[in-house]
Amino acid sequence: MSTTTLSRTAATAKPSVRKSSETPWGSPVVYFIGLLLIGICVGPVLYIVLGGFRSNSQITTDPSGLPNPFEFSHYATILGSSSFWKPAGMSILAAVTTTLGVVILGVMAAFALARYSFRGREVLYSVFAAGLMFPLSVAITPLYTIILKLGLLDQMAGIILPGIAFALPTTIIILVPFLRAIPKELEEASALDGLSRLGFFGRIVVPLAVPGLITVGVLAFVGSWNGYMLPLFVFNTHTPTLPLGVAQFSTQHSVDTASVLAYTSMSMIPALLFFSLFERRIVGGLTGAVKG
Repeated sequence: MSTTTLSRTAATAKPSVRKSSETPWGSPVVYFIGLLLIGICVGPVLYIVLGGFRSNSQITTDPSGLPNPFEFSHYATILGSSSFWKPAGMSILAAVTTTLGVVILGVMAAFALARYSFRGREVLYSVFAAGLMFPLSVAITPLYTIILKLGLLDQMAGIILPGIAFALPTTIIILVPFLRAIPKELEEASALDGLSRLGFFGRIVVPLAVPGLITVGVLAFVGSWNGYMLPLFVFNTHTPTLPLGVAQFSTQHSVDTASVLAYTSMSMIPALLFFSLFERRIVGGLTGAVKG
């Protein structure tokens, strides 16, 4: 065999050796870190859900064990109790109304900030951006004073209107780049076809902005559903939403740990399902906002 043939054989053999030394499915360290993070996030949720299927004696004997046997009485009692369904209905009403208000007002404000030039536009956008730096816990005292003067204590509007206001900064920050990325040629072509600005907004902009609208809608829904501090300050006579319902139920049934876990898991399921159904749309909406 000649020297040229040997060198060609060695050259063709080197890549195969390199490929065989590589792991075909990636680095084990990356998979270990990913599984560890998944376990940290999912583990507490699974513990709460499975804890509702255990008896109090099982939890006392083996706190980290699995249900053996499964006890369905705790979930049946919670599902048949008005102490769960009444706060659940109030939470659904508050979350859906807040989400609709955030999406409708947010897309209209973001459209004006993204597509039109007017005096004070940058200042107005900066005001919305500054709203991200003021969480609800910082503004709860002056907000309570305003709600008291407006007569909104013990009213659903007392948590819906502030919920919309505090969700608008995030909504506008996400939607403005998204709407700004829509080509201006579409607006010019729609004007040539006789569409007004309102028609362009309703027939062109809104359908193209659906991924971004779903993103901000899911964020607003989950934020309203998990809201605790605002309903705690606004409602004094009864329990309006599930987060307060969980706190009240755990106080009244502090000895019945299994029932508390069942009540807590039932209060988490709607938000988890809602978030899981639109998870891909959320990622797509945020990606579009970053690209814009």
